[in-house]
Amino acid sequence: MSNVYFDNAATTQIREEVLDRIMQVMRDVSGNPSSTHAVGRSAKSIVENARKTVAKILNVSAGEIFFTSGGTEADNLVINSAARDLGIQRIITSRIEHHAVLHAAEEAARTNNIKLEYVNLKNCGTPDEKHLEEMLRSSEEKTLVSLMHVNNEVGNMIDIEAVATMCKSYGALVHSDMVQSIGHYNIDLQKIPVDYIAAAAHKFHGPKGVGFAFVRKNSGLRPLIYGGSQERGLRAGTEGVHNIAGLETAMEYAYKNLEEESAYVKGIKDYFAERLQEEIPEAKLNGNCSNSEKSTYTLLNVCLPIASEKALLLLFQLDMKGISCSKGSACQSGSDKGSHVLQEILSGEDLGKPSVRFSFSKYNTKADVDYVIEILKEFLEGVPA
Repeated sequence: MSNVYFDNAATTQIREEVLDRIMQVMRDVSGNPSSTHAVGRSAKSIVENARKTVAKILNVSAGEIFFTSGGTEADNLVINSAARDLGIQRIITSRIEHHAVLHAAEEAARTNNIKLEYVNLKNCGTPDEKHLEEMLRSSEEKTLVSLMHVNNEVGNMIDIEAVATMCKSYGALVHSDMVQSIGHYNIDLQKIPVDYIAAAAHKFHGPKGVGFAFVRKNSGLRPLIYGGSQERGLRAGTEGVHNIAGLETAMEYAYKNLEEESAYVKGIKDYFAERLQEEIPEAKLNGNCSNSEKSTYTLLNVCLPIASEKALLLLFQLDMKGISCSKGSACQSGSDKGSHVLQEILSGEDLGKPSVRFSFSKYNTKADVDYVIEILKEFLEGVPA
C-alpha cells in the first residue's frame, strides 16, 4: 500500500536539518534562558539569535517578535489584548477565518462589550474590499480588522498590502493570521502596514508547539499569560529553546530555498488539477483554487461528484489506501459539523457533495498524484480498489 501525505496545510513533515538542530540544542543546551549564569546565557543567546533571524526575514526589528506556542496563541494574544487594552470599540473580521480568530473575536467582543461585525464575501469566498471600506467609512469607532492572508481551507489569498493600507487610512488597527503564508511567501512587514501577525513553525517544516506573534512597536498590549518577564513581559513562561531553534532553522531553509521549492510545489498542485480535469471532469475546484494569482500554490479544495449517501465512505476509503488528506480544516476533522468556510461559499447542491482538501509540500511527487487520482476514479466508478 502506498503512503501519500497530502495534508500539509494541517502540518508538514519536519526537515532533517531542523530535527538535527532541535536534537543538538536538547542535548547540548540545558539552561533556562532566564538564568544569569553561563549555561542560562547560552540558552538565552539561542532564543535571541532566533528572534533576530525571524525579524531579519520579515524586515522588522527583533523587539517586535514574540515567541508563542503557535498560531492560535498568537491570534488570541493579539485579539484579546487589543480589545482589552487599546480602547477597541469594534472588531471587523470575516466568517471564513480560522476558528482561532473567530472564537477569539467572539470572546473579546463579549467580555469587552464591543461590536463584532463581518465583512461580506464575494462568490468565490474572498472578503469584499468595497464592503470593508464602507464599514470603515461608516463609523469613527476605534476598530481592529482581522483578515487572514491565505485561507487554510480553500487557499484564497487577499492582497494583504492593499487591504492593510486601506484599513490604516481609516485609522484601524490590522491583524492578519499568516499561518498559511509565512514560510511560503516573501513577507516584508515594512511594506505591508499590518500591526500584528500570527505564524506557526509546523506549517513550514518546523516543530509543532511553537510560533510567534509580530507586534508592531509601541503597541500598548499587555499579556494574556501572567508570570515571569519572558518575551519582554508580553508572554510569561520558560521558552522552549529547542523548539525556537527549530523554528529558526525551518525559516532559514524555507526562505533560502523559497524560489526552487515553491516552483516545485506549484508544479505538483498544477499537475493534480490537470489530472483531475482529465480523469474526473465533473469535479469542481472550490474558492479560487483554479486561479494561481488569487490562491496559494500549496493546496486544492475539490468538490467531488459523489452522492451524499456514498460520501461518508470517501475519507475512510482514502485512509485505507494510505492517503492522508482533509475534508476541511484538520482543526474541524473531529467535529460532526461541516466546514464553516464551505458553508459560506458553496451552493446547497455542492454542500451535499464531499469536498476534500489536498495540500502539498516539497516531499510530494507526481507519482503521489497519479496514485490518488487512480483511487478517486475507482471509488467514483464503484470498482473495488
